[in-house]
Amino acid sequence: MVNKKRLIKTIQKLISLDSQNPPGDEDRVASFVSAYLRSLGLKTKTYTFSDKRANVLATLKGKKHAKSLLLTPHLDTVPAGKNWKTNPFDAKIIGDRVYGLGATDCKGNLASLLEAITSIVEDGVQLDYDLILAATADEESGSSLGLIPLLERKILKPDAAVVLDADDFEVVVTQKGLMHLKVYIKGRKAHGAYPWLGVNAIDIAARVIVDLKKERLAYKKNKYLRQPTINIGTISGGDKVNVVSDWCEFSLDFRFLPGMSEKYFLACLKRTLSKYAQRFRIEVQGVQAPYSISPKHRLVKSLVSAMKDAKINWRISGSEGATVITFFQLKNIPAVATGFGTEGCAHIADEYASLSNLYKGAQVLASFLKKYEFN
Repeated sequence: MVNKKRLIKTIQKLISLDSQNPPGDEDRVASFVSAYLRSLGLKTKTYTFSDKRANVLATLKGKKHAKSLLLTPHLDTVPAGKNWKTNPFDAKIIGDRVYGLGATDCKGNLASLLEAITSIVEDGVQLDYDLILAATADEESGSSLGLIPLLERKILKPDAAVVLDADDFEVVVTQKGLMHLKVYIKGRKAHGAYPWLGVNAIDIAARVIVDLKKERLAYKKNKYLRQPTINIGTISGGDKVNVVSDWCEFSLDFRFLPGMSEKYFLACLKRTLSKYAQRFRIEVQGVQAPYSISPKHRLVKSLVSAMKDAKINWRISGSEGATVITFFQLKNIPAVATGFGTEGCAHIADEYASLSNLYKGAQVLASFLKKYEFN
């Protein structure tokens, strides 16, 4: 049976263990999780792809070993920053809230999972499949030291996956793709008093950006996601106020819907640049594909069923941001995301999570895991 007092003790311990990224050090929190799982009789193994960047894997063996289900929260947090009213590592409880760095993103979800596994072991339940837990490093900086190498090196080879990194019992079935680019524009220098003698790269960049923001991109509407977006993240250029700038560079964040291709946007960008600039260069810094799974998939239906049984206000949703579910798509592994954090609390000062939600989340996970069937 899920124990709320034990769950609260666990979340307080997890918050107290600093795992800010950057700088990046999941060792202490990983050691705690590993010891916790070993105390339940699970075999654990730690993988590191850089110093102090620990990933914890554990398996709860089931009756049948043909299939495996992965549940994966992450261990790292964003930096605490300033303006906290309480110590971000004190895990102070006020009413139904626990305050602390990672309370919502993502240590609360980890605590709920640990409590759910504890209750399954204590109740003597043997699942019909192997349950794999992967508490991973480096999610807040792209997962290149966490989930990505675990999947690429086939250390993780589950048949299905649930990512625990969401809020308020949402079940994420789709998310936008992401492309980050940097654009370099070359102009020609001249004295600032005679700008007609030069080619101002900043002027060109301004015209390009205005056109990009007006661009009407072709896309198919998605009931769970907003329209595609283009964000100008950074811009710099020029050497001195009285010199016509011969260089300008700016970075772009493009979010696109399932069914769209990053190549389509790249073609639009090149067309717009060619309209104003004679010399330019585009550097693609990263692409993450969009993701979609049917709301009728058994992962979704089973999670929703467990939430209904617990009388939870659940919702099917999409993610505007980039979560790790897309990494499973590359390996043809069906995946969804869910979680029990508090919406709007991730990455803020005085981050908190609802203890009632974490408790209900542990109950939902325990029920879901006990009843889940692959066939």
